[in-house]
Amino acid sequence: MPQEHRWDEGSHRDGVFDEVDRSLLALLQESGRMTLAELGRRVGLSSPSVSDRLRRLEEGGAILGYSAVVNPAALGHRLNAFVRLAPAVRTADRTPMKRILDRPEVLEAHHVVGDDCWIFKVVVRDTVHLERLLAEFAEVGSTTTSIVLSSPVRHRSVLPYEPGPALPED
Repeated sequence: MPQEHRWDEGSHRDGVFDEVDRSLLALLQESGRMTLAELGRRVGLSSPSVSDRLRRLEEGGAILGYSAVVNPAALGHRLNAFVRLAPAVRTADRTPMKRILDRPEVLEAHHVVGDDCWIFKVVVRDTVHLERLLAEFAEVGSTTTSIVLSSPVRHRSVLPYEPGPALPED
């Protein structure tokens, strides 16, 4: 089963990130293949200092890993969809849900609060493939599916939270 990520506050030095940490995080999210030397040049540190910073960001949980951003359509997955699932029965048997979580078409799985307990981001070849996948989901509960027409924001970098000015009161 894929590793579960919980977004805990304070995992990196009690949530304190300096400007160099912020810059490194932004640069890596922009281009994960940037060398230590290039990262160092851009933030004004030596390669060993950058390596130490990255190790601390990794150990502190700010950086979860490194990966390539792949175009699903170029790999034959031409249809993207979001599937919301409301399990029919609450049970201790996790086998049916594990089968869904282990499906290669499932790119993201989120356990959420609301009428639908789960939201999945899936990629499939076509509507026939989607229909077969939804049949498996239906074995667990009722689904609602939204097919993606376009994605104007495909990826956005995430930087450490910085408190801003207070919002005006009503």
